[in-house]
Amino acid sequence: MNPALYNSTWLLLGWAVMGFALWHALRAENWSRIAPTHVTSWLAACVIILLSWQLRAQIQSGIAFHVLGSTALCLIAGQHRALLGMAAVVLISALFGHLDWTQIGLVWLLKAAVPIWICSLLLAWAQKKLVHNYFVYIFLNSFGAAALGMWVFGLLHCLVLASSGSYEWGFLQEEILPYYFLMGWPEAFATGLNLTLLVVWQPQWVSSFDDRKYLQKHD
Repeated sequence: MNPALYNSTWLLLGWAVMGFALWHALRAENWSRIAPTHVTSWLAACVIILLSWQLRAQIQSGIAFHVLGSTALCLIAGQHRALLGMAAVVLISALFGHLDWTQIGLVWLLKAAVPIWICSLLLAWAQKKLVHNYFVYIFLNSFGAAALGMWVFGLLHCLVLASSGSYEWGFLQEEILPYYFLMGWPEAFATGLNLTLLVVWQPQWVSSFDDRKYLQKHD
């Protein structure tokens, strides 16, 4: 991938945010209290997301469409472990040659951190303002958050490319941005379907889902 796609300001910003966010995630996560099932689901989800990133449609230099998986990982593992897991996914993708090493921070920020933060904020808002309902969790926090995360990523990515002078904004707006909008639907479907299956068959694998809250299930 062409390392000159993004100007140095964006690249430095990506590294700075990534460094601080991962440092905070490492400190904030209560590692001693993580259940073994949550560790298993976290690592398994990271591997699946890494594999899904290899199924990509390269359109132009720096522009490739694929499922992100960031929202799903956030719901499965929580915000902090999701940020760390997606960092590993981005690093391994760089090893595979899908991006230049200088772009790791920015790619992580756009493809991982932004959707994860959107998912976390939407989940916190729903848990505070809405009833704890299974359908709210699936349709809003899974389907909705995943689609929104992809759309925001696509918009930000186009803005970064345009501000870096790599592509004209008119081209990105007319030829690329609509495809990011369309990619929101498979992102939502993949996230929603997988979370639906998990909370039905293996709810203990999903750290953000609690039977007692969402299904009024009592021991």
